[in-house]
This record gives sequence, structure tokens and C-alpha cells, in this order.
Amino acid sequence: MWINLGRVLMLLIWGFLVFNLIHPFPRPLKYFLDIAMIFMVIMHGLQLTLLKATLTRDEGKLSRLFQARMFLFGVFEMLAWQKKQRAHNPAGPDK
Repeated sequence: MWINLGRVLMLLIWGFLVFNLIHPFPRPLKYFLDIAMIFMVIMHGLQLTLLKATLTRDEGKLSRLFQARMFLFGVFEMLAWQKKQRAHNPAGPDK
């Protein structure tokens, strides 16, 4: 439930930032939101890159849809993915 609430929150934030690109807010707020958009793109891209770099060959490749969701939702998609991975491997990677 909390993960889905976080996803909705991220959609609202992305929508707010994209709206600023289409219809800019007054000057000081516009610059702040432009910087926030750049920061968010960099951080979500970095998070996706690090996830792809840490995958083993056994885990396979990430689908394009998952990569898009990971970029869009960030840490909330990561938490959902980890929860799903734990459900498939309850004993852990060592055993």
C-alpha cells in the first residue's frame, strides 16, 4: 500500500515538473523547478544504471517496461522489485 502511494506521489511530482516546462511558473520558482527536474533525471538515471550494473547473469536482463518504471518511480519501484525478489527467493542468495 505504501509503495503504491509513493508511486502516485512520484507521478504527481513528475507531472508538476513537466507542467513547469510547458507552462513556466514565475521566475524564482521556475528556476528552482528546472534544477529539481535536472536533479531528478540524474538521480533516477543513476539509480537505474547502478541497478543494471549490480545484476548478475543469473538474474537476466531488465525489460524496457521495467526500466521505464524504474526511471519514473525511482526508489518506490526498487522497493517493489526487492519485495518481489524476496518472495521468489525466501532462503536468500547464499542458500
